[in-house]
Amino acid sequence: MTATVINNFLVVGSGAREHAICRVLHRSPQEKKVFCLATNFNPGIVELCDDVTTGDINNSDSVTLYAEKNGVGLAIIGPENPLACGVADALWEMGVKVVGPKKDLAQIETSKACARDLLNEYNIPACPEYKTFSSMEGVTDYLNELGENYVVKYDGLAGGKGVKVSGEHLYSHEEATLYCQELVEKGGRFVIEEKLSGQEFSLMSFCDGETLKHMPVVQDHKRAYEGDTGPNTGGMGTYSDANHSLPFLRDTDIAQAQGINLATAAALKDKFGKGYKGILYGGFMATATGVKLIEYNARLGDPEAMNVLPLLESDFVALCRAITDGNLHEVDVKFRNQATVCKYAVPEGYPDNPVKGEPIDVSGIENREGLFYASVDIKNDQLVEAGSRTVAVVGMADSITAAEQIAEREISTVTGPLFHRRDIGTKELVQKRIDHMDTLR
Repeated sequence: MTATVINNFLVVGSGAREHAICRVLHRSPQEKKVFCLATNFNPGIVELCDDVTTGDINNSDSVTLYAEKNGVGLAIIGPENPLACGVADALWEMGVKVVGPKKDLAQIETSKACARDLLNEYNIPACPEYKTFSSMEGVTDYLNELGENYVVKYDGLAGGKGVKVSGEHLYSHEEATLYCQELVEKGGRFVIEEKLSGQEFSLMSFCDGETLKHMPVVQDHKRAYEGDTGPNTGGMGTYSDANHSLPFLRDTDIAQAQGINLATAAALKDKFGKGYKGILYGGFMATATGVKLIEYNARLGDPEAMNVLPLLESDFVALCRAITDGNLHEVDVKFRNQATVCKYAVPEGYPDNPVKGEPIDVSGIENREGLFYASVDIKNDQLVEAGSRTVAVVGMADSITAAEQIAEREISTVTGPLFHRRDIGTKELVQKRIDHMDTLR
């Protein structure tokens, strides 16, 4: 057995989010070694790590074996699936500290019903009207009660694709009932809830079980095509503003979202008898009557990680230690005051029928620090698409408009059977968001 070394870090996962994590770890002035257990060979991660090994990141035995072999002292879990499978629990049991909640606390993401029920139980006023179902009994009645404003959510992990919204994915109660029936046949529970009207935003907070330190807020774009049309995806791109707010939000909106994250962390500790250590990511909706929670995630967002981590001025290694050791209150967490725009290039046919194995060329990218590799592989010394979101590019500047121009210029140089959303972060799109909120308020 290799002795645990406090400066040996393990990153679990190999997408663009994990590339961003490896980069910010690498930037730390502290002496360290970084290891990565990956699902594919991400060239950006390979460049930054002492070792990259592919394996089953959702299998606790595989992860603990790799951690033990490399004397890992602290692990950072990128994606949600390993958290759902109890990988954090297994690592803690062997004496490895983990940035990422244990399995029961990760239910805040892995079960939509658990998140809603927790907020209700602890009187955190952020939920729309909702009901949970595991059969078709009562579905028709509840849809009739909500009328044309409803959302159906699969109660589990679906890679950002298990949510169907009335008027966007479901155009009648008949279609909604068929989708519910499909979920029942899969043996799945689901939540039906009131559809909220407003603007979405993400607020991620570092959490050590007691103290929260908030990151700049970000807006994600889930729909595949320009003008917010097409199927839901894992996220086509994101933007954040230089003042760490968004142009359509008020200070009170951000304060409300921060308050909900704080109350939720306290509720989790009370309910499960242990602190939540990791990233608490609230997906919120600013509405005419205040901020509501859409859903929680139990890790850094992807693309959101690529907006906030490059802005981080504090030492990420010290920050991870503070999260795992429970002394986050002693750490000053600072972000640069700049705007960011992130755009993803994705395979043709994504998300439903993406092309795979086709070569792509990123040699035209000028600022390599702004390039994040995602679902890619190396075949015959060539970079190829691995079937999901391929590469992300981040532009950083003093305004969203200037950051968008950088991101657009850079992502347009990537060649291969790919497409991206040109409208993310543009003046026109941002103005639409502002006008929408003004109308609602």
